[in-house]
Amino acid sequence: MERPHPLEQRVTDLEVKAGFTEDLLDHLNEVVARQQQQIELLMREILQLRQQNTETGGGLLRNLREELPPHY
Repeated sequence: MERPHPLEQRVTDLEVKAGFTEDLLDHLNEVVARQQQQIELLMREILQLRQQNTETGGGLLRNLREELPPHY
């Protein structure tokens, strides 16, 4: 079997690396898109919790001594 020309081998190696790089980039894009969806969901949940907190008067100052557990 004849050995490929060094330049041909280098081009082939670069094509293989480019293929792996493209696959990696596609995977990373999927991860980033999924993380963005999770961030948006968490932001909506935080907003809902803040709204609930203001509706229930959770923004008022409290005395922590009045909130001691029953066993004290």
